[in-house]
Amino acid sequence: MKINEIRCYITGLAVILPFAAFLAAGTAAQEKAPGAEDLRAGKNLLATQVYSEAEDGKLLALFKGLRVSDVADGMDAVGLQNIGLMDPEIHSLWRDTEHFTHRFVGIAVTARYVPTQDAPAGKMTVEAYDAWAGGWYEKRSTEAYLDLIRKGTALVIEDAPNADVGSIGSYNILEWRGKGCVGVVTSATARDTDEVITQRVPLYLKKVGRGIRPGRNELESVNRPIVCGGVLVMPGDVIVADGDGVVVVPRAKAEAVAGYARKIMDGDKAGRRDLYKALQMKEDDSVKN
Repeated sequence: MKINEIRCYITGLAVILPFAAFLAAGTAAQEKAPGAEDLRAGKNLLATQVYSEAEDGKLLALFKGLRVSDVADGMDAVGLQNIGLMDPEIHSLWRDTEHFTHRFVGIAVTARYVPTQDAPAGKMTVEAYDAWAGGWYEKRSTEAYLDLIRKGTALVIEDAPNADVGSIGSYNILEWRGKGCVGVVTSATARDTDEVITQRVPLYLKKVGRGIRPGRNELESVNRPIVCGGVLVMPGDVIVADGDGVVVVPRAKAEAVAGYARKIMDGDKAGRRDLYKALQMKEDDSVKN
């Protein structure tokens, strides 16, 4: 190849390569930006990240024993002031102030129930009503998230806000516990609360509900972004709950938050142990390492 030909070839590359990169960038932008028809059919724009059980376990170990107040301080320290703290109206159904078994730390699995637009069952025979209710449970207000529950799961539910419905009850919450769920948080209601308290499954809720799901709500999505207690909950986020309420830690900041929170908790326990000794108080679980 002659010198002039080489120069022309290089000049051509200098023009073609940037143009090709421009076209590629345009193609990528088109792929990322959904068109009107895609949007008209409905599209989720916040992606759900998937993590292994081993990854979850390593993260949960960093948060073991941390309180909501410690984690809130950790959120402040990493620049997330006033982020992730659920409205205080989301509170623990029961408290154990001796061993603190109402507290939990878990990894979020999310579900969203929405109000139905259909009329209630109306008057029908008992047999017809049972068939109607069973069909609703099976097809419209399912627990499709059941298979996602594993060791360390915190089930977080956004429910129909004004429905007097107990999507959570004494049977299913115990079933979830058996699959590895460490605690449940709902934006709304639960029923069978006397039994749930007796069973000692950690539950954080807004208020009591009485009705069943059929005729009241429908399952809209599983493991998608939801809003609970006024804050965003992404699947895979860390959920910390105790007597002070519930805090949601974004997965990307979780390790940094846990590190600072651990320092706060260790300092608090050490200081209070000294006060216990000075006041001749017997140590309890709140100051033990």
